Amino acid sequence: MKRILLIFSPLMLGLVLLTGCHKDLDKFPPNSLTSADVYRSEGGYLQVLAKVYGSMALTGNIGPAGGGDVAGIDEGTSDFLRLFWKAQELTTDEAVVAWNDPGIQDFHNMNWSSANPMTKGLYYRCLYTITICNEFIRESADAKLAERNITGTAATSVRRMRAEAQYVRAFQYWVLMDMFGSPTFVTETDGIGTFQPRQASRAEVFDYVTKQLGEVIPQLPEPGANDYGRVDKAAAWALLARVWLNAQVYLDPLPSGLTAQQVFNNAVNNAKLVIESNKYNLFTNYTWLFLADNDQTNRTTREFIWTINYDGINTKNFGGTTFLVNASVGGDMDNTVSGLGGWGGIRTTRNLPLLFPDFTGSIDKRAQFVEGSQTLEINDISSFKDGLAVIKYRNRTRSGAFGRDPERTFSDIDFPVFRLAEMFLIYAEGVARGATTGTSAQARDYINQLRQRSYGSALGNITSADATNLNFILDERARELYWEGHRRSDLIRHNKFVEGTYLWPWKGGVRNGTGVPAFRKLFPIPDSEVASNSNIRQNPGY
Repeated sequence: MKRILLIFSPLMLGLVLLTGCHKDLDKFPPNSLTSADVYRSEGGYLQVLAKVYGSMALTGNIGPAGGGDVAGIDEGTSDFLRLFWKAQELTTDEAVVAWNDPGIQDFHNMNWSSANPMTKGLYYRCLYTITICNEFIRESADAKLAERNITGTAATSVRRMRAEAQYVRAFQYWVLMDMFGSPTFVTETDGIGTFQPRQASRAEVFDYVTKQLGEVIPQLPEPGANDYGRVDKAAAWALLARVWLNAQVYLDPLPSGLTAQQVFNNAVNNAKLVIESNKYNLFTNYTWLFLADNDQTNRTTREFIWTINYDGINTKNFGGTTFLVNASVGGDMDNTVSGLGGWGGIRTTRNLPLLFPDFTGSIDKRAQFVEGSQTLEINDISSFKDGLAVIKYRNRTRSGAFGRDPERTFSDIDFPVFRLAEMFLIYAEGVARGATTGTSAQARDYINQLRQRSYGSALGNITSADATNLNFILDERARELYWEGHRRSDLIRHNKFVEGTYLWPWKGGVRNGTGVPAFRKLFPIPDSEVASNSNIRQNPGY
């Protein structure tokens, strides 16, 4: 995948933008290439597929700044992962930020509006990637291949790429469904040019995502058989497992004929497909998951199912894991520990480190916090030293070497969108919620595998009662998956996000935390989208 990102030329990027997005055409230099030129061969399709994936790892045409893909937001903050992470983590007990960029404090204060530039940026970044996917899917239809005389193994390869683009589109629609509920909806069947797309209900998007994934699974490579960073059948099963785990949230109330047991059976069954493919194993050391050479570790022991890939030389931008490393360092911390410089931004509330037996990682290695002059309590959110710093993401290799960027600004760390540990935890939660296609004994074994890795022995083993306790499983998800973009969705599923029954420091903008209105479970549709498209209706409460 790192190779695939490099072969995509700026000239082809211009073509994709011109044919697929609502941009002012005079902002692009003259381009003599046509679709027929770009898509004339398997190699041409591969280059455009690079932009399908690259739209989630890059911010624009040049990088790290210049010619950003998404207008109306600072390019450095417009990376998909940076926007997604802030929405999923800064709104919860796992993270706060010291900065005062427009709209960023709204997350933890839980008082965002439809004009918030960060939620707008995420919404339009998702639609941008969907637009690129639609263009690729449209141009890779069988009729187009026949017209271009692409046959045999080349045609088979392009059809597989088409399935990958359909998967990426389904993933982006999952993000929109999870975050915004009922988004703007457009597919390859909609025409190119100026028109007003319709709005799809949350239930419609759920149905679309699950059906689309079911359709592409037969066309995707077997688990582990695709290039690193590209999707395969396991990535589709993993997304289905995540979607079904949250189905009661997305389909509230469940439609007639669909029971809670069926919902969680589907979640468990898809998690089992990943696990029982026998292609994935846990990294030996938890701390290796987010190091600069985690791609190399994954080639030896495959835990990652699908990744967003970053490279400190060739994919420079100020989002992604570059953001997660740099923003985690500040105060009087030693920058060499993280391998990059210090922006002094993000850290955690006390709720997260208090889930561990200690903060140092000497007992549970997953506890990767910095104390020193950092304080557990947060008296002032704008002070980086208030709140323990997190060094889960470090741009150092297993041998201790620094990442590739000699200036120590940009990260080499690949971000696992899905990894095996999440499938273990989905299996356990599904069983605890009533799935009959799994067993509590197997759920306990999967959780114990995670804890044995972290404790280094069986000392961390849990009981059967723990394996069926939803509160314990939620806490275990936090211990295993913190700062990986899960927490908001997890808290909503467990009825602990907006409710006053579970509080954390500065929740709702109050020092000791407070409950907030239920409509905050969804972000608002951007005001610009509502104003410009008469088909779009705002979410309740905004």
